[in-house]
Order: sequence, then structure tokens, then C-alpha cells
Amino acid sequence: MNKYIDPFLINIPILDLHGETCDSARFLINDFINDNIKLRNYKIVLIHGKGSYILKDYVHSYLKKDKRINKYYLDINTGQTIVELNKK
Repeated sequence: MNKYIDPFLINIPILDLHGETCDSARFLINDFINDNIKLRNYKIVLIHGKGSYILKDYVHSYLKKDKRINKYYLDINTGQTIVELNKK
């Protein structure tokens, strides 16, 4: 029997990047990742929105180069990316 996990009981940190430029998003993402590594949160969500995909493409290129990232993928909602951080 599979155990049901209520999604409302799981608290995943979220960073909303709506309205940010690529330069400001870089600093916000870096600080957010640093804070969550210190707090031992190894799964985070970055909301970049759908729009023209400029911010999404930038976020994904940033995550691809960051060695603290284990993997990242788009959620069912394509306006947000789920990021799994490395456990050291």
C-alpha cells in the first residue's frame, strides 16, 4: 500500500522572480541557494513565469553552470523550475 503524502504539509522554499531583470535575478538566485544550503533545504522552487522565456532561459543557463545544483527541471506548470541542491 502506498502512503499518501499531503502536498500541503511539505514546505518547499520558493523564490518569485517575476519582474526581475537577468542581472538582479542572478544575485537573488545565488543568495537564495546559499541560504537554503545553510538551512539544509535541498529542494527549492524558482518561479520565473512563462512570458517570452527570456528569464527562464537565463535561469536554466545559470543553474547549468552552478556546481551546487544536482539537477533542475520544469514543473508541470512551465512557469516554475524545481531545483535539487547537492547534499554535501
